[in-house]
Order: sequence, then C-alpha cells, then structure tokens
Amino acid sequence: MKRIISFFTALSIALASSGCSSGPGSEALSMSGIYFDTVVQIEIWGADQEIVEHCREMCEYYEQLLSITVEDSEISAINRAGGQPVKVSDETAELIKLGIKYGDLSGGLFDITIAPVSTLWNFKDNETGTLPDPAALEEAVTHVDYRQIQVDKDTVTLSDPDARIDLGGIAKGYIADRLKDYLEEEGVRHALINLGGNMAAVGDRYGGGPFRIGLQKPFASEGTAMTSVEITDQSVVTSGCYERYFEKDGTIYHHILDPRTGYPIQNGLYQVTIISDSSADGDALSTSCYALGLEKGMELIESLEGIEAVFVTSDYEIQATSGVTLH
Repeated sequence: MKRIISFFTALSIALASSGCSSGPGSEALSMSGIYFDTVVQIEIWGADQEIVEHCREMCEYYEQLLSITVEDSEISAINRAGGQPVKVSDETAELIKLGIKYGDLSGGLFDITIAPVSTLWNFKDNETGTLPDPAALEEAVTHVDYRQIQVDKDTVTLSDPDARIDLGGIAKGYIADRLKDYLEEEGVRHALINLGGNMAAVGDRYGGGPFRIGLQKPFASEGTAMTSVEITDQSVVTSGCYERYFEKDGTIYHHILDPRTGYPIQNGLYQVTIISDSSADGDALSTSCYALGLEKGMELIESLEGIEAVFVTSDYEIQATSGVTLH
C-alpha cells in the first residue's frame, strides 16, 4: 500500500478553499469510494457533478480491467490462461509494458509477476505472525520473472504457465494519471486526486499556491507528519515498510518483497517518496528505490530528469535528492 497521511491532504484542501469563499468554482465537489482495495478520494474545483460522476465511472472501469482480486478482470484472465495468449484492452497492454520497463530499470527488483510470492503472505489480518512455508516460497520465486511476459499489440502471453501478474505496484499511479488527463481535457484547473495515498494534483490549489502534502512518520500514529513537500501539477507517492506488516520474534515482516527470495526487503530504509509529473512513474519508482536501497536508489533518481525523491532510513534520517525542498 502507498499512503500519505490524510491530515495534510485535509490541510491542502482547506488552504485551497480559503481566501475565496464565494464565486463560481469556489467550493470543491468531491467523490469517494473503495476501489482497488483502498479508499479513493477526489476533490475538484470548477467542475460540475457530471464530471465528478465520470471520475467514479473511470475508477470502476479500471478496477474491472486491472485488479487481481476481481475474478473477471483482464489481469485475472491472463493469470488463469495457463500460458495461452489473451487479448486485452489498450490500457492493460500499455500498463503491462510500463511495468516491464520498470523491471528493466530496477534490475528486476520491481517485478509485476510477483503474484505467486505475494499471495503466500498475509499482512492484512496476520496477528499471529505466521510466516509462509519456506518450501512454498522457494517454489514461488521460480515463477517470478517479468521477462516471461510477452506483449504483442493487444495480446499478452505468459511464457511460464505458472506465472501471474499483479499490477498493485503501479496501477493506482496509472489510474491517477488517466483521471488527471480527463480532468484537464474538461478544463479543470484545480483538483487533488488521492488513490490510496497516490496523490496527483491538477494545477495548483484554488486561490493560488501549491498543495502541501505531508509525509507520514514511519510507525507513528496516523497523522504524524515527519516532513512535507509542496507540489503544483505533480504527483507524490510513498512506499514504506510500516503500512502493511507484522512482527515476529523481533523482526518486522512487511509487504515490499524481494522477487529473488520471496522475503521482505531489509536494507535500512523505512520509506521512499517520489515527486514526479507522472503518478505511474512515482508508483513504480517508489517501490524500485525502496528495493534498491538508499545509495543505488538515490543514484537512480539523480539520473532521471524531472523526478525527485525523499528517503527515510531506519534511524529516521531524511535524505533527499538535489531538487527537493522540505517544509
């Protein structure tokens, strides 16, 4: 799960509304719902209800395409096909190809075929700290390899019939980008999209000035900000080990898994936040950089134009790339 604290989201919205309490577009319209197993919230200024409802329809549409938990989604169809080719929509093919790109960029540490491994772990309801069977994990990692995915126009084939795709590390960012594209096409100049913590801003806040997005302090109570960043027409996405985890015998087991071993990555990081123009890029890069670790993750981001990052180490030290201003 990628999550940024709701306190600063609310603060951004409050600031956006202040100073302009009357006139067309001064009040935000909003929608919320549960899609992709997370809470989706969208605040839009200068729009009508038809635009808001279309955003809801878009969320429903993409969930039916991309969710691994929806039985008749296109991703589920690929996973059930046993290595046979499956025709998919342009959107699904585009996102899978983007996932493959980030598999290459991360040296395989971001892998959208992680499903055989991730389904063996239970981070949501695991109060007993039950670990997966080691033999089952050892078998599962043999089917994790994004290079087994073949995309030919609108057809997807898994070379390994036991491989399975899970787009959870990139789908919400991609959908946030599509929502943003739609709002801009409709002439919206101020909006804040929150897909389970994947934050994407359309323009600046109503009344002027950037949105301020707070970054959750790892393992602190929800709403405890460690620092914050300001964005205009950009995205902020965080990956951290503290959102979905359990503790057993003094070790924290979290949901960011190493595709080579099947076990949670342990590298001295608590959190990585990516600031970028594309939320899909931020989604994939936040996981990739967490997996790469501080030094290699920092090196990767510094090599990419227009993308910045904030790293939080396990001793709560904050390190940021050269273009970041913290508040």
